[in-house]
Amino acid sequence: MSSTLYADRLEWADITAISQYEPDANPIAPIFYTAAYKDATDYFRGIVKIGELSERVLELTESIIRLNPAHYSAWQYRYQTLLAIDAPLDRELALMDELAEKYLKNYQVWHHRRLLLQRGVLGESPAAELTFIARGLASDAKNYHTWAYRQWVLAHFNQDALWAGELRYVESMLEDDVRNNSAWNHRFFVVFASGVRKGDEDREEVARRELAFTKEKIALAPNNASAWNYLRGVLEHSETPFASLTEFVLPFTASPPSTSSEDSVIDLENPKPSAGADLPCPAAIEFLADVNEAAGGDDIAKAVALWKSLADDHDTIRKKYWEHRILVAQTPNRIQ
Repeated sequence: MSSTLYADRLEWADITAISQYEPDANPIAPIFYTAAYKDATDYFRGIVKIGELSERVLELTESIIRLNPAHYSAWQYRYQTLLAIDAPLDRELALMDELAEKYLKNYQVWHHRRLLLQRGVLGESPAAELTFIARGLASDAKNYHTWAYRQWVLAHFNQDALWAGELRYVESMLEDDVRNNSAWNHRFFVVFASGVRKGDEDREEVARRELAFTKEKIALAPNNASAWNYLRGVLEHSETPFASLTEFVLPFTASPPSTSSEDSVIDLENPKPSAGADLPCPAAIEFLADVNEAAGGDDIAKAVALWKSLADDHDTIRKKYWEHRILVAQTPNRIQ
């Protein structure tokens, strides 16, 4: 794009630029914009005032967006202009390919792309869009905006062909980084929060599958908060008692055992912590404490002992929180 200021272009001489501040204004803390940005936004205000929607408005808004991709007014006015002049949306999508890769963490670029898809720019075959999103996640695997956009694409088109490979895709992301909380969140969206996919009609079997998958990942990296949160989510969604996983959780609450012949015994239902794991695991201790608290009665004392171990030894950064849990548990007539 041209580096010449709009104020110096003859083709823009008919537009009265409008400054952000009144001539006699004396702002306490003015923002020191670059000359190019101040010039472009002054002409943008001039354009908006007269309501012009034209090809040159697309040029102007692109200039502003490249200087400040978070300028939501420029994005919105650009979209209005695209529709008003019936601009080719495939050309706009090509521009978004460039800008999305350049400004991955920008919300507006993904929202604008979403608006284009709602206008049918991809037709009825949006599979290529998932490939494009995957390229973005390959460079920034935990980008919230990119993951949110992927979920929107899946839900908006809701085609079996799109959903078919999504679980495999999430698994590949978790193989790359088992601690990728965004990928764990997406897995929950795919499995539980977006309807029932073909082949997953047996929800009890799906819950068992997800529990087995999560146990394996916890065994691989016991101090991975993402996997423990997912485990809780599966149990709560399937209304499975936490206590049913006590046998699995117990080995993660103790210090690493000394090597014995028992280590060679493989329990597929309850995989043991990986060799060299940093134990005991605070998330496992918290889980077991919650099991005891839910049981009530004499088991409350067991929960209190576990919370004390967290407060004093294993999770001291949240000491005040664990002390609060203890206080609440020991309060008569406490609210459950």
